[in-house]
Amino acid sequence: QVQLVESGGGLVQPGGSLRLSCAASRSIFSINAMGWYRQAPGLQREFVADITIGGFTRYVDSVKGRFTISITRDNANNTVSLQMNSLKPEDTAVYVCNVRGPGYNDWGQGTQVTVSS
Repeated sequence: QVQLVESGGGLVQPGGSLRLSCAASRSIFSINAMGWYRQAPGLQREFVADITIGGFTRYVDSVKGRFTISITRDNANNTVSLQMNSLKPEDTAVYVCNVRGPGYNDWGQGTQVTVSS
């Protein structure tokens, strides 16, 4: 399993912004897609957004227009970022990075995002 290093979580007021990043030490040639899931207390993990190496993006309806996912490509280290704007209290969750490719599906440790006044 490859190491995924997440950063960028924290506490923000409603309407604020945060940027999450996840660096994966995998060759770009072995990655199909990178993305983010989230899990709020007492709820199941849900899909938030992902992006393929070719740049195709998907978002859950609740974040469309507010979140933007992007990928920085490098042969040895590839980073997926999630720019989160207009944050709402219901966005509060542990955000977990996901990287998948042929024969693997890797998960990060998670980073806490709390939206509260």
